[in-house]
Amino acid sequence: MNLAPRLFGRRVPLPLLVALALLWVTLWGELSVGNVLGGLAVGLVVTWLLPLPVLDPGLRLNLPALPSFLVRFAGDMVASTVRVAVWVLRPGPAPTQVVTVRLRTSSDAMTMLVMVALSSVPGSLVIEVHGEPRELVLHILGYRGDVAEKVTEDVAGLEHRIVAAFGTRADREELR
Repeated sequence: MNLAPRLFGRRVPLPLLVALALLWVTLWGELSVGNVLGGLAVGLVVTWLLPLPVLDPGLRLNLPALPSFLVRFAGDMVASTVRVAVWVLRPGPAPTQVVTVRLRTSSDAMTMLVMVALSSVPGSLVIEVHGEPRELVLHILGYRGDVAEKVTEDVAGLEHRIVAAFGTRADREELR
């Protein structure tokens, strides 16, 4: 099914047209035939006169690898929440460290997903990102001693699972 038919030589993406019509009706505050037709007309003019470029976000959903990522990520969330809660309830300061981890992927999309996943887990926060070589500076809470090697291994595993679940074929081959 073609979701972007051509009108006078230009593609008009139907999902965007419907979204603009819905926005139009919402802005007018009344669902009526005239508002819907007016929204479709305005959406058609806008999408035809101001076409958006075709963008590839660099993400592919790989369904066989997705459950592995989700289960492990949920486990990491629970374990990190317990670890942080234990340190919050203990008297005295919690151990914190700043660790620099080098990523193996060169994809901006995969780097962003790794950063979001790391920042979502309690006890870790991405402080800084370096472009070349691609490195993340992380603030880690709740581990005693020198944990650079353990954190590096954990991030490498997370990166591998994210690339397996969401990466393109080129991204997956890059990590082999």
